[in-house]
Amino acid sequence: MGKIAVVSDSNSGIAPEEAKELGIYILPMPFFINGATYYEGENLTQEQFYEKLKDGSDISTSMPSVAGVTDLWDALLKEYDAIVHIPMSSGLSSSCETAVMLSGDYDGRVQVVNNQRISVTQRQSALDAVALAEKGTSAEKIKEILEREKRESSIYIMVDTLTYLKKGGRITPAAAALGTLLRLKPVLQIQGEKLDAFAKARTVKQAKSIMIDAMKNDFANRFQDPQGTHMHLEMAYTYDLEAAEAFREEVQAAFPGSEIVLNPLSLSVACHIGPGALAIACSRMVPELMS
Repeated sequence: MGKIAVVSDSNSGIAPEEAKELGIYILPMPFFINGATYYEGENLTQEQFYEKLKDGSDISTSMPSVAGVTDLWDALLKEYDAIVHIPMSSGLSSSCETAVMLSGDYDGRVQVVNNQRISVTQRQSALDAVALAEKGTSAEKIKEILEREKRESSIYIMVDTLTYLKKGGRITPAAAALGTLLRLKPVLQIQGEKLDAFAKARTVKQAKSIMIDAMKNDFANRFQDPQGTHMHLEMAYTYDLEAAEAFREEVQAAFPGSEIVLNPLSLSVACHIGPGALAIACSRMVPELMS
């Protein structure tokens, strides 16, 4: 089937060092901060990003340049027969649409996967692509499998502050003011393309319970797998690793049979929700990899 390269972007949460270990190539996502351009994982660390966010810096996200994408593809195709490219969800960025358009010039050697993933679920898709390639699956077939499975994931995120949702225009200033007054901890969800509201909690403890219960419900009813036998269980966080590790203990107690992967939430999502967020996510195992 030929030698296949797997490419994703830094929205997957895969750091450059981990990418080398996993055999995955990562496109760093660009950020404009106070007029200067930074690239996640290259000249912008998680710590630096949150420092600038807290300082009230003007931060906006962008997508990788056309040259950045095609230069990487061109270099890889000197060594590989084909590429499976897994960008962040097309519902959250136009980078997927751009990659699909660019791939048209590569005679089928670049397969762009539009499977609506972000953060830890996007990371799992990249791992699945590597495993499928190792089994001799063609790039075209890998794309087909991953897109078939695009709805088989779920993310719930507790937001610690409404400041950044208001700043990004995702909620009105009045709703943010009321939420702040009532000390609400919104729980958001990503099931498919968009970041949507899911529930409102009065405390962090209540928000955690809502997320754990929602995931249990997904396992049992959405995925028909109450024990999570064929599920990947994942967690993500923004900035506060200590709080994330404490939450992981609670999640592990709720899902004793699952191995939990914990990673920082991608900065492209973090800039819209701010520090102190906690997330629980899952991805259904790809049937072709269960045997």
